[in-house]
Amino acid sequence: MRLHVAAALLAVAFTAHASPSHVWHIQSPPSHVDFGVRLLWLHTVHGRFETISGTVEPQAGDRVVVDARIALDSLSMESPRLRRWVLDEEFFDAAQYPILHFVSMPVSRRALDSGGALDGQLTVRGVTRPVRFELLPAHCTADACTIEARGELRRSDFGMTVHRAVLSDHVQLALAIAIARAPD
Repeated sequence: MRLHVAAALLAVAFTAHASPSHVWHIQSPPSHVDFGVRLLWLHTVHGRFETISGTVEPQAGDRVVVDARIALDSLSMESPRLRRWVLDEEFFDAAQYPILHFVSMPVSRRALDSGGALDGQLTVRGVTRPVRFELLPAHCTADACTIEARGELRRSDFGMTVHRAVLSDHVQLALAIAIARAPD
């Protein structure tokens, strides 16, 4: 499965405009995570996770750490049947593992503003693996930021190995994350 992560990582860029002691919170909505996976190599199945929570916290050396949680039960898809299938134990096993969790390595605030690599650990189905997302330049105002990131993951890295003959191993994710500063 390929992952394009666009919004959740936007929280990082927002911190570039805050003082070093401010914690920024991911706002959901409007934050969301889109995914796509090829079915029978002819059609792409799309979905959107609409509930994301988390923070972007300052660290030493003008760096920040992104900590984002995606609620699997917030998945919306065109087909209710496909939605049930994706949330079932063959794939996300949402009943046992209701949250996808990403924690970044410390990343420079500059990378959040102008783009670059965002490395971290992603936990899916109780399996944690290193991942890399590509940050796009953030879009910020005085009060908020939107951060976009993209990446690609393999389902098999997280124990999702069923239906390999009809479903691609690569998943694309695109995150769109809106960030707001915590109250002082």
